[in-house]
Amino acid sequence: MRKTVLKLGVVLSTVLVMLALTVSVALADSPHFIKASANLSGANLVVSFKEAGLGNNQLITYVASADGTATYVCVNHGGGNPSASNKTAVAGPVSATGTFSSGKNGTISQSLTLNPPFKDIGCPNGQTQQLAEASYTNVSITDTTNSVTESFSGTFDTGCLLPNVRGAC
Repeated sequence: MRKTVLKLGVVLSTVLVMLALTVSVALADSPHFIKASANLSGANLVVSFKEAGLGNNQLITYVASADGTATYVCVNHGGGNPSASNKTAVAGPVSATGTFSSGKNGTISQSLTLNPPFKDIGCPNGQTQQLAEASYTNVSITDTTNSVTESFSGTFDTGCLLPNVRGAC
């Protein structure tokens, strides 16, 4: 009888220790963005972030998204935009996705790059399509694994990317 009580005590102690470890690990995982920023790099928008509270060695998927607009023009060999009808505005959602590991410290510091929306505007022979302007609004980064989102207010606008092309902007 004494051996049975002793075995039961060992089993109960083991279960309690495992339960305590499970609860402490669950409480340690609290995903949150420590910092996040969005900056233009040419016509692209780079969304950088650091997220913590992820737990060790977890694969986390992120989506950077925005509403993008772009203006494309046809440029001739003389460096001009010969016709206003060759200037086309394109608008639509843009996004970039990446999956990263939290490593042994439970954090991820990464960047995702958004490109402006694209449309082939069909430039005539002897002309090339070029991007004249781009902008981004409603920018956000989302940890889709844990449903955590950080949003950025305002508009990220490149201004005129072709200042030397007559009629481009």
